[in-house]
Amino acid sequence: MTTATALGELTGNFVLDTARTRIGFTARAMLVGKVRGGFEVFEGSARLDGGNPSKSAVRLTIGAASIQTRNPKRDRHLRGGDFLDAEAHPALTFVSTAVKHTGGTAFEVTGDLTVRGVTRQVTVSFELTDSGHDPQGGHRAVFTGRTVIDREDWGVSGARGMVGRKVALDFDVMAVRRS
Repeated sequence: MTTATALGELTGNFVLDTARTRIGFTARAMLVGKVRGGFEVFEGSARLDGGNPSKSAVRLTIGAASIQTRNPKRDRHLRGGDFLDAEAHPALTFVSTAVKHTGGTAFEVTGDLTVRGVTRQVTVSFELTDSGHDPQGGHRAVFTGRTVIDREDWGVSGARGMVGRKVALDFDVMAVRRS
């Protein structure tokens, strides 16, 4: 399938297949290792326009309390006031403000990321890695994406000196067309 064909087939309203989507992160810890984790509860939707990607829009909501690093003590700390403050701010949200096709199967999605009640603009680089019909006759699109943020820009300042300020956000997305 050519890129033009793949992009043309993307037009429609999509929802995340949460069983086949991963939203993860990586941060430096104690300047020597990395902490990897992800979120288990999220939902998202997109209105994609394959003919004119700039008319596309994306929304994502993540349950802050669903953060997982496979270390229960660390997970409780990350949910607490030093980091996500999940009790006071139960959701992290992203709402796109611009989608740009940067060539081939590459896109930049810019939008407002809200964490702990603080909203800042970020740009996520995405790559369309697959697109086509599933055995049930539906249409699926698979994307990978990544951006790096400075957690302190959102007031996430706990454990200074023990955890790096830069956090890589990684997205392995499968979206299913609903209409």
